[in-house]
Parts: sequence; C-alpha cells; structure tokens
Amino acid sequence: MSEDEERSGHGRRWLWGGAIVALILAGISAAIWWAPRTSGVITEAREVFASGARAPEGVRIRVEILNATAVARLALAATPVLRDRGFDVVSVGNAPARRDSTLVLDRRGHPEWARLVMEVLGGARVESRPDTSSYVDITVLLGADWTPPPKTVYP
Repeated sequence: MSEDEERSGHGRRWLWGGAIVALILAGISAAIWWAPRTSGVITEAREVFASGARAPEGVRIRVEILNATAVARLALAATPVLRDRGFDVVSVGNAPARRDSTLVLDRRGHPEWARLVMEVLGGARVESRPDTSSYVDITVLLGADWTPPPKTVYP
C-alpha cells in the first residue's frame, strides 16, 4: 500500500468519525430543543385535569358519555377521568352527529352536577335538556375540542 493510499484511508476514518459525532450532537440538540415544548403541553394538560371538582360524597350521578368525533374510543378515554372523580359512568357510545365542541347536558334538573362534570373535563358548554325517559342524570357529547389527559405509565 502506498503512502498516499494509507493517508486517504486514515482521512476517511476521520471523516466518518466526525460525521457520527455531528449526528450525535444534532440528536442531543434536537432533544433539548423539543423537551421544553413537550413538557409544557403535558403541564398544561395536567393543570386542566387537576381541577378539584368531583361528585358530591354519597351522591350517585349517572353519566352517559357519547363520542361526537371521528376519533375512535374517545368516550372510553373520558370514562376513567370521570370515574376517578366519583361519577358513575353507566353508558359509553357514539353520538349520532359530529361536534366541534363538547356539550354537557343536564337531564334531571341538576345544573350544578352538569357544571361539575364540565369542570372535570376541563371546560365545555352546559345546557339543560330534561329527559325523564332517560336513565342518566348527565349526558356528555365529547367534541373535537376535548383531548384526554396524558397517560400515566406505571412500572
């Protein structure tokens, strides 16, 4: 092997090594750049779902959750959010029509219960639409504006 060939092989190794170091530094920089934005979104979601609202002690509030979006299983994602706050989610399904915004319906003349559900979900419009033939006290029509809280990962 000539001296020139030996130098060019040595130079290529340095070039590859430099490229690998540059990629690693770029990855670290990207991770640092994205970290504050991601943690901010998670913090914001935690604040929304950190509301102290919950069902009154000793009162059974039956809730129906209907998914009014194209997002599959969204009503199922809302179920533990309300159950963790003491609401009895008795029915989950799909709404007959799509909605942009979430609507909480008072079915039994308890607007304060509907407001509590609204607070737990992080905000929504509340309306009174009595329905004496319904088994539920509150109907939630989840709109496209509702996003589930971040999932907690347990080891």
